[in-house]
Amino acid sequence: MAKEKYLFTSESVTEGHPDKIADQVSDAILDAILEKDSQGRVACETLTTTGLVFVAGEITTSCYIDIPRIVRQTIKEIGYTQAAFGLDYKNCSVITSIHEQSPDIALGVDRNGAGDQGMMFGYATTETPEFMPLPIVLAHKLTRQLAELRKKKILPYLRPDGKSQVTIEYEDGTPKKVKAVVISTQHSPEVEVEDIEDEIIEKVIKHCIPAQYVNEEMACYINPTGSFKIGGPQADTGLTGRKIIADTYGGVGSHGGGCFSGKDPTKVDRSGSYMARYIAKNLVAAGILEKCEIQLAYVIGRSEPISLMINGFGTAKIPESKIKKVVRDNFDLSPGAIIKKLDLLRPIYKKTACYGHFGRSEKEFTWEKTDSAPALRKQAGL
Repeated sequence: MAKEKYLFTSESVTEGHPDKIADQVSDAILDAILEKDSQGRVACETLTTTGLVFVAGEITTSCYIDIPRIVRQTIKEIGYTQAAFGLDYKNCSVITSIHEQSPDIALGVDRNGAGDQGMMFGYATTETPEFMPLPIVLAHKLTRQLAELRKKKILPYLRPDGKSQVTIEYEDGTPKKVKAVVISTQHSPEVEVEDIEDEIIEKVIKHCIPAQYVNEEMACYINPTGSFKIGGPQADTGLTGRKIIADTYGGVGSHGGGCFSGKDPTKVDRSGSYMARYIAKNLVAAGILEKCEIQLAYVIGRSEPISLMINGFGTAKIPESKIKKVVRDNFDLSPGAIIKKLDLLRPIYKKTACYGHFGRSEKEFTWEKTDSAPALRKQAGL
């Protein structure tokens, strides 16, 4: 029988992408509040365009933070230090419109209920050591490499804005080779795309794509329009929460629709998604499934999810009904318990705003631990 082949593509964006500027500003504000007030309630949205950053949302806290200072510091760290880049941390306008969280929402959250209704998904797979789909893992490696070469001035013509895209050929569900890589990177006006192609291929693509996936058919596209001199907010308005697929699994599996950045962990859009990933990853690490998708659904003000779904994509070693019981027996899925389990009332969120919320080993990413896998495997009888 012929093996089934298909292509799958994922993308990532650099920290200088306009939408990622917005995500980082929102999470930097959240971190500043949690550092002083761990019980602060934050739902912070950011919009950025040429020379302007607008911060709006609902914040209830006992502390004071200097939002314009946080905005400017974040923009500086990203690398927007000159007006020629489309945004300058020293001279950009910062506008704020903040009010307190609705008391109707607070009623439910104060009694350990969810801060909103909605459905959240978590996913894990054995196809990479990170338990993540290969296309998004490679896409993030490419954009991180772009940022590192820029910040270390190894490629001094690079500017903060950029994107990557990776297409993988799968055979019977297993990644076999990279079919195409796209790198779009903002650059100084002194260089043209033909001047940078070879260096981007050598120092970015070849550095990040493992040799086992490289092949003669692999196509590389560098700045396909021929020029990327105008970038950042000057070229494209940025908004919090517009890169939710790059934030999660690169399009593999399902997505509930809610973004993460700017939201404190009482918002189950964030904490529920982190917990769903933690459960899925531990189930896969325990050898109970090879692929796993978890869905949780909540009602505003209620502590327990109204539904729990487990999809093993035909890879489960025991019935999925039994897996669901294993999950119920081992995890308290109320928002308060999730926050405690994953230690989410810490100023850890700015780091999550770029290069994905999942598949990372930094200490802040507690939902990436596999410490529950032995207990799950034992109860599953494997």
